[in-house]
Amino acid sequence: MPAIEHHPVVMPTAAKAPVEEAENTLHIKVDASVYYPVPEQTDEDPFITADGSKINEKNPRQHRWLALSRNLLTRWGGKIEYGDSVKVEGISPRLDGVYVVRDAMHRRIKNRVDILVGPDDKIMGYWEDVKLIKL
Repeated sequence: MPAIEHHPVVMPTAAKAPVEEAENTLHIKVDASVYYPVPEQTDEDPFITADGSKINEKNPRQHRWLALSRNLLTRWGGKIEYGDSVKVEGISPRLDGVYVVRDAMHRRIKNRVDILVGPDDKIMGYWEDVKLIKL
């Protein structure tokens, strides 16, 4: 499970409209970060996600997978399940888009998404007030 121990720099985000609740669509404001599949940021088996999926070691970002804080996952009382597709908006054109939920974050982290990227992608950052939409 991804556990971020570093203190990333908060990156500015574009101004966003308030979250609107459309019928049968879940919109959540979260913070966002990225993680690499390395033991320092996950666990002793960094290429296996919490739902048992295997990460491509050469190009982790190709999957478009992310981890959610446990409070957002149904297993811990949230409304999103492993395998659900979610749309992320408000980070950047490079990282915004549709992802599949495959991993969970450390229990101390709340209301956050952690986007899977590889060390070679040279992406770091922490973004506040990001919109997460369950599709």
